[in-house]
Order: sequence, then structure tokens, then C-alpha cells
Amino acid sequence: MNDKFLAAKVNTSQGDYRVIVGKSILDTLGSELENANLKNKRCFLISDKSMFPKKTKQLHESLESQGFITNSFSIEFSEELKSLETVTKIYNWLADMKAERKDFIISLGGGVAGDIIGFVASTYLRGMPFVQIPTTLAAMTDAAIGGKVAYNLPVGKNLVGAFYQPKLVFEDLDFLDSLPEREKTSGWAEAIKHSLILDQDLFEEFYKNHDQIYKLDNEYSAEILKRSVAIKAKIVSNDEFETGDERIKLNYGHTVGHAIEKISNYSEYLHGEAVSIGMMVAANISLRMGLINKDLVNRQEEILKSYNLPVKLSGIALEDILEAVKMDKKNVGGRVKWVLLESLGKATISQEVSEDIISESILEVMN
Repeated sequence: MNDKFLAAKVNTSQGDYRVIVGKSILDTLGSELENANLKNKRCFLISDKSMFPKKTKQLHESLESQGFITNSFSIEFSEELKSLETVTKIYNWLADMKAERKDFIISLGGGVAGDIIGFVASTYLRGMPFVQIPTTLAAMTDAAIGGKVAYNLPVGKNLVGAFYQPKLVFEDLDFLDSLPEREKTSGWAEAIKHSLILDQDLFEEFYKNHDQIYKLDNEYSAEILKRSVAIKAKIVSNDEFETGDERIKLNYGHTVGHAIEKISNYSEYLHGEAVSIGMMVAANISLRMGLINKDLVNRQEEILKSYNLPVKLSGIALEDILEAVKMDKKNVGGRVKWVLLESLGKATISQEVSEDIISESILEVMN
């Protein structure tokens, strides 16, 4: 295999898989699928409507030219539509198309698409192989890797789900071309998060070389993305089912981030935007707990702003955030597991944060 575009290998109990990252690499997809042991040539391409017709058609034609019999279905995905109803629509299509267990499913879209299509793959016919082709930066750096698949309930995000690993994650930066600027920007939150919790050197690269990295239109930016992806892949390999604390550290900023998304009905803030604000709350808690100094809080704020991510919140009541945080699925014994910073590139977990500190830290980010 050509390993030029290999960002990482993820090792799991469900099998190992490659994460491929590069620009204009669609012509290598066929060989990657065969390498992933997806030798049955019939596949079901399910794509986000935002990818239709141009990108869906491009992928469909590329698969057909590489010898795959491809059935396509485009459907709208969003956090509001991340529901059992959407899951059922896909089940019905697969049933109509007489999909079989030995066929495989391809997800083309952002994090929501990957979550739902992955959940469908994990349950239809008691499990079909699937491939992640993420088309947003947030999905490329985070959601597509690690096998977390789910849909939302009205009371909370991702409450119904499973760990179901893909056979391949294939990331072609060309798919980002059609993304609205705000969507692309949102994805930087997850990439920067990886550097904040685990890689000080990567943080410094993000910090110093923003102009080269931000547009993702050169080899250097693709290499930086590979490094961020490799961090996620390593953590997943070490803690596949999130039973230890290492994988939970990836939720830095997500406790308040998910609460913001839920309260605003997933319509006001994109996932990365909510996580960015959540990271500021987590940094403020870390400061108040005596773990870090004000300088690190300021550096985090600077870097998030330089990648056009929000650091302030408006239009949401403190009480609503506190209530939503209590519904977080990582809570144990009714207590929140807060991911906090100990230093740049090092995270820790605490369940000993007082409600006063939480409230003060949230108020700090409110306009």
C-alpha cells in the first residue's frame, strides 16, 4: 500500500483500520477499500444533501470507475434531524434496495451524517461494514474517528448509540471546498482542542503559523491535520470503549458545549463554536481550581479568536446551562466529570468542582 497519505492506524477489538488524509486523492479510494477487505463490490453511498449533486456524483463516478457497484441516497442531516425518524428513513431505503450483510455502507457528510449512518450500519442486518468519508473539518479531526455512532433524544444529545468502528476513514481535503466558511472554521475547535490537551508542540504550530494552516490549501496544512488526526487515533486505540480517563479527555470543552447546543435546539451554534465557548468555560474552571495561570487562559482565548471561533456566549440563561450539564452522559453518580487543563498539552479530570466555580466560570463567558 502507498502510505504517503496515511495519517494513522486505529487498533480496535473490532479490527484495525487506516485513516487516510490528503488532497485530491479520490483515485486511491478503490485500493484503500480493497486493502480494508471490502472486496464485495456492491456499496451503498449515503450522503448529506449538501453534498448533492456535485460531490456525491463525483464520489459515485469515482467508485464506479474503480469497479464498485454504487447505490446512492441523499438525505438532509442536521442536529435537529439527528433522530430515530432519520434513522428509519435510511433503514427503509436499505430494505427497498435489498442491501445484504456482505455489502458495505459509505457515509459522505459531516459529523451528524457519520453518527447516524454509522448507527444504521451498526444495527441494520445486525451490522454491515461501513466507511467514513467526512466532508467537514470537525468530522475529519474528530467525529469520523473512533466508532462512536448515535442519534439524539429530545432530552439530550447522542443518548442512543454504540461503539461501531468503520473499516476505513478516508479524508480528501477537496471535499471541504464546498463548505461554507463558518462550517470550515467551526472544525478548527476540535483540532486546536487536541493540541491543548495533548500536544504543546502542535499548539505552538497552530499559534505561530495560522496564516499557512487556516485555509487548508497546501501540503503543510494537510500535514498539520494529519498530526491532529493521529492524536485522536492513538487515544481511540488505547481506550476503545471510553472505559478509562484518557478518551474522556477528548471531551475538553464538550460538557458545556453540548449543553449550549441542546438549549439552543442545535440551531444557534455549530458544534465547534459551542465547543470553543465550552473550552473557555473549562479553562476558567481550571484557573479557579488553581491548576493553571491566567496567561494560559489568555493564550487559549487568543488562538480560538485567531481561527475565528467564538469565545463569548449570549442569549442563554446560566440556570439552563447548569441544568443541561446535569444530563451529560459522562456523569457518574450524578456528578459531572469535568475535563480541565493542568498545563498546555496536559489535561486532567475532576468531579470535585463546586457549583459556585462552575457558575462563575460560565458567567465569565457571557456577554
